[in-house]
Amino acid sequence: MKELVLIIGGTYGTLAVFFGAFGAHALKKKLNNDQLKSFETGVKYQIYHALILIISGVIFPFFTLSQQIMAWCFIIGILLFSFSIYGLILSDAAGRKLKFLGPVTPFGGLLLIIGWILFTINSANIALYLNN
Repeated sequence: MKELVLIIGGTYGTLAVFFGAFGAHALKKKLNNDQLKSFETGVKYQIYHALILIISGVIFPFFTLSQQIMAWCFIIGILLFSFSIYGLILSDAAGRKLKFLGPVTPFGGLLLIIGWILFTINSANIALYLNN
């Protein structure tokens, strides 16, 4: 699991840089300001959570169910949150908005919140273990 978390974190990080550059250069003239801001939000959240995945892959052994659930919350949360934003924005710009993606974004956000809660709990547990 540890290796998977690191690989997915690195992949998400790489894609975030690619999407950020794509948004800043290729999409700048095709999107209005609100669309561009939303696209940038997807990129920011993706890079932040790619980094927390990498940090998690370094500090957690993923022996506990809580650590595994945390990782899956981040992995699936990024996919649902950021990629649904990309889909919504790009489809809207093309004149065929994929409205079914609208409810996907907040569900992805909820998974990210759960991931952060579990990250906090698991970090505190490791700190307690190391201090004893």
